[in-house]
Amino acid sequence: MYSAPISPLQAEVSYLGGVNDLALSLIKLLETASREVDTDRAAAKASIAQASSLLQVQVERTAAGSPNNRALGGLTTWQIHRISTFVDKHLEQPIRVEDMGQVLRLSVTYFRRAFRRSFGETPHAYLIRRRVDWARHLMLTSDMALSEVAQACGFADQAHLCSKFRQYVGASPASWRRERRDVQLTERNTCRQENGQS
Repeated sequence: MYSAPISPLQAEVSYLGGVNDLALSLIKLLETASREVDTDRAAAKASIAQASSLLQVQVERTAAGSPNNRALGGLTTWQIHRISTFVDKHLEQPIRVEDMGQVLRLSVTYFRRAFRRSFGETPHAYLIRRRVDWARHLMLTSDMALSEVAQACGFADQAHLCSKFRQYVGASPASWRRERRDVQLTERNTCRQENGQS
């Protein structure tokens, strides 16, 4: 049975110990690209793109499982991404710290501590800040009444929205919205005048 000779690079990786599948896959893809670069540039580019994707996945996995994050007691990169995505998708619903911890399958005590180390604030403060951010977005991009904005962002009512908004932004939602809309209107009018429209 014939087996293809291994390249010097493959031999070196093997010699360095523990040939792993990723390294061999990258070697094969890059060798294919090297052979094809003069005859079939599209195939060479495809091999390089595939090698790059494999390497990117490995880098992200390594960063996510970084012992430095764990040693500091914080959340890993993938955990931060997962919890941020969970919060953003469920802003209009009640979210308890227990729910957030459950998403990562962590105890509430460990989750609170790790969250604070990773985000620099408590889970509750983060949740309120994300709700206020979403409320600002809705106030600028829609004509929803403030009571509807409050409901869409998971606040108990309009008064709760106003209280938290003032705490985080330093102005009431109504005055903040009015000021931003006035600025947008002025900018639109300026653009129209510059373009010769009335």
